[in-house]
Amino acid sequence: MNKNKKPAVWQRQRIEKGPHLEILQARFDWLKHPKSQKEMKRLVLEANDWVHIVATTPNNEIVVVRQYRFGIEKITTEIPGGMLDHGEGSKTAAIRELKEETGYTSNNWIYLGSVEPNPAILNNVCHSWHAKNAVQTEVMNPDEGEDIIVTTLTLDEIRHEIQTGSFRHSLALLALTKVFDLWNGNTFDSGLHP
Repeated sequence: MNKNKKPAVWQRQRIEKGPHLEILQARFDWLKHPKSQKEMKRLVLEANDWVHIVATTPNNEIVVVRQYRFGIEKITTEIPGGMLDHGEGSKTAAIRELKEETGYTSNNWIYLGSVEPNPAILNNVCHSWHAKNAVQTEVMNPDEGEDIIVTTLTLDEIRHEIQTGSFRHSLALLALTKVFDLWNGNTFDSGLHP
């Protein structure tokens, strides 16, 4: 077994636009299978990059939002986040989203890195930022399609939300684990910088 061996890259033969889905644009790529040479149609969902913010207060509580999520038809607990506007950097988007969704601001931002939400079908990345010593200095200004309740939770309260199934957003959980040990209560510095 060769640990360094990589699969072959599929060669795109053509692109076919699919339907516009409000926050996503469907596209179909026709790709040539590298072994069989057979042409295959594959779905790609084009999306703006996303951002999640782990905002901690001077008392080390975590700023969370509660909102109804249409996909699962439930009210969830999550950390603030959203989509980057076209041409916007992830830090600028993080500052904007935190202020719009919660009214909180911070002067101490730490980049936690980025991940690919679902590289099988999505072409975007999700950035995570830690806003330290966040305080509520502004009035919330959520988007027209949002109805958000903002609160702060201790780490133990976050753990309880996870255990009861109220906090299940995988990307938000991942961002939290870059700041907190969700199982032991310790904090650590990721050491990552933009």
